[in-house]
Amino acid sequence: QVQLVESGGGLVRPGGSLRLSCAASGSVRGITAMGWYRQAPGNQRDLVATVIARDSTNYADSVKGRFTISRDNAKNTVYLQMNNLQPEDTAVYYCMMNGILFSGNSFTSWGQGTQVTVSS
Repeated sequence: QVQLVESGGGLVRPGGSLRLSCAASGSVRGITAMGWYRQAPGNQRDLVATVIARDSTNYADSVKGRFTISRDNAKNTVYLQMNNLQPEDTAVYYCMMNGILFSGNSFTSWGQGTQVTVSS
């Protein structure tokens, strides 16, 4: 199947920046959608941003103007550049991808999650 490996989380002060990465490995023929979600303790998992094809992006209102999602199709990788981070951005961030395998089957996979903590 498809495995997603995330990196880039950590501890940052308010106003700081982090860049998350998520790379897919496996028998992937093509990836339709890539996205980032986050889950704070006691909360549900919420959409942060998605990118479909090359330029179609969607953001949660709370991160518009601060976060940027991008993808590298050649590397099957999605990025999330997070600027001006605030304490309310503290959460475990998960990447998600869906697409088609070489077998012709579709797939949806999730990363293991990476912790982002914003604190002074």
